[in-house]
Parts: sequence; structure tokens; C-alpha cells
Amino acid sequence: MKKMNMTIILTVMTAAVLSAGTIGSSSVDVDKFYSLEDMFRYAMEDEHMALAEYEAIMEKFDVDRPYANIAKSEETHISYLNKLYETYGFDIPRIDTDAHVVIPSSLAEAAQVGVDAEIANIAMYEKFLDQDLPDDVREVFTFLKNGSENHLASFQRQLAAGGGGRFRSRA
Repeated sequence: MKKMNMTIILTVMTAAVLSAGTIGSSSVDVDKFYSLEDMFRYAMEDEHMALAEYEAIMEKFDVDRPYANIAKSEETHISYLNKLYETYGFDIPRIDTDAHVVIPSSLAEAAQVGVDAEIANIAMYEKFLDQDLPDDVREVFTFLKNGSENHLASFQRQLAAGGGGRFRSRA
């Protein structure tokens, strides 16, 4: 059942972004085997996309929470992935998110974007964790998946509250 749900989620997320091109978790196929370098690339794209979207939402709506805390977490996720790239001798890619970031029209829509993005991110890490991985990679992917589960809970709470965020201090 869990695999079927993951398949459905990834299929829906992939279909939703095909018109804008694919990047990150939206590119992951549940039936495919991925090399470490491929997994690192998709994970890096996904973490950069999340960071770019959350920063754009904070800017457009002049809100902090939950986006500021989650954006800081995404930066930490990127740093963990950078370390994996270095450990395994892969070149760290430059991730261009500009063509892929879609800014929602409301905070409620932004909360739903956060929910959808974190669900896809979790599914991607679950797919990767199903493969035979070196211990350090498994540890990092598990950490990143757990972080996304926390982010998902934050966005679900925000959505349940009508999507509102906390405004920045204008002091």
C-alpha cells in the first residue's frame, strides 16, 4: 500500500510539472534504479527548489513563519548534500531554479504548495532509501526525509489554519 501511494504521489507530481520542465523530485521515476550521482542531483535540485520557493513566498507575502525556519533548514539540507558530493568526488552542480519557481497567489495556496512539495520530497527520499546505499548516504537521506516530514507537518498546520503566516516585524 505504501509503495502504491508513493507511486500515485510521484505520478501526480510529475504530471503537474511537465509543462514547466522537470527538476528534483518531480523527475524521479519509482520504477527506475538511480546511481548515487543521480540521487544527489535530484536531491540537490529538490532542496534548492524548496529554498527558492519559500524565499519567494516570504518576499511576496512579507511573512516569516513557517517559511523562514524551513528555508534555514533547506540551507542545512543543501550543506549536507554538498558534503556528500565532496565525499564521493562528484562535481557540485549549479542549480538554476528561476524557470521553475511558481509563486502562489495566496498564502493558502502557498501552504498547499508546501504540502505538495514536501510530500513529493519524502516520496523521493523513500525511493532512494529503498536502494542499497552506503551508510553515510543512507544517514543523510534519512535525515533529509525526516526534516521534510517535519516541514510537511508545519505546512499542514498552516493549511488547516487557513494558510496564514506570521508577518515580519516592521521595526
